[in-house]
Amino acid sequence: MLRKKIGIDLGTTNILVYLPKKGVVINEPSVVAISTTDKKILAVGIEAKEMLGKTPDTIIAKRPLKDGVIADYRTTEAMLRYFINKALGGLRILRPEVMVAVPAGITSTERRAVVDATMAAGAKAAYIIKEPIVAAIGAGIPIGSPSGNMIIDSGGGTTEVAVISLGGIVASASVRIGGNKLDQAILEYTRRNYNLAIGERTAEDIKINIGSAIPMKEPLTMEVRGRDMITGLPRTITMTTNDVVEAVKTALEGMIEAIKEVLHNTPPELSADVIDKGIIMSGGTSLLRNIDQLISKATGVPAYVADDALFCVAKGTGIALENLEAYKRSILSSN
Repeated sequence: MLRKKIGIDLGTTNILVYLPKKGVVINEPSVVAISTTDKKILAVGIEAKEMLGKTPDTIIAKRPLKDGVIADYRTTEAMLRYFINKALGGLRILRPEVMVAVPAGITSTERRAVVDATMAAGAKAAYIIKEPIVAAIGAGIPIGSPSGNMIIDSGGGTTEVAVISLGGIVASASVRIGGNKLDQAILEYTRRNYNLAIGERTAEDIKINIGSAIPMKEPLTMEVRGRDMITGLPRTITMTTNDVVEAVKTALEGMIEAIKEVLHNTPPELSADVIDKGIIMSGGTSLLRNIDQLISKATGVPAYVADDALFCVAKGTGIALENLEAYKRSILSSN
């Protein structure tokens, strides 16, 4: 009986689970709802996200991961156990081998916490692999070639920028800027400019529906409902794409700085490759309208959003799992 293998993209906003030969089988929010009275877990994933901002005092709905790393160990362990069991289903005799993708910039303590939580959640072996590497594998970049490839993986908590050659990272930067920071920026902008208090989920909806990294000739509009901060009563306003551009400007500048830093630290021979091939983008935040144009304009290097950008990391963990022996030697760190 073959031992099961599972690839996990442990995201701040979403968890994606990949099974070899089946593809991405789970794509759910990394949110857990907990009872404050007896500390029992009431809901995980989609069901728990529905509760965000709507719970009574006896229930807390929270994200156990912050900026791409574990902020609440026990809750993360319970969440991993839930998703591993859901992915495998039914009775199992053998515990699975699990590969988890983590930000390249995490500390050894944070890395150890991920390994421990994965083992405690029911894994036979836990392998940690850096997100830029698996994002590149999932985007179909030939990372083993002696040629420079630049990848930007921008998720909910972090943005990872790396130049990869011969299977390894040559230059990289990791900034704790991602989709959640953009949501927060929209939330604060709405409060500051419209005196309207909105929740995280509304801010995320605004970003998805009308958001853009640069102004658009024909801005999109959206009706936004929230609480008037002066009267305390419900109120509806109309926001445009250009409001969102203004709101997220500072956060995106931080991302651009990280990209420029990596380009600055890249050896000249590899820089020439990057200019030829362009920058590949993956992760949920790369789906923000026109973000590729903003990066091209700021760096002078063409940028492209990968096919299936949202699933690149999860797909990459699956491919690395299927070729585990080859990757163990070069880019993996095992427990």
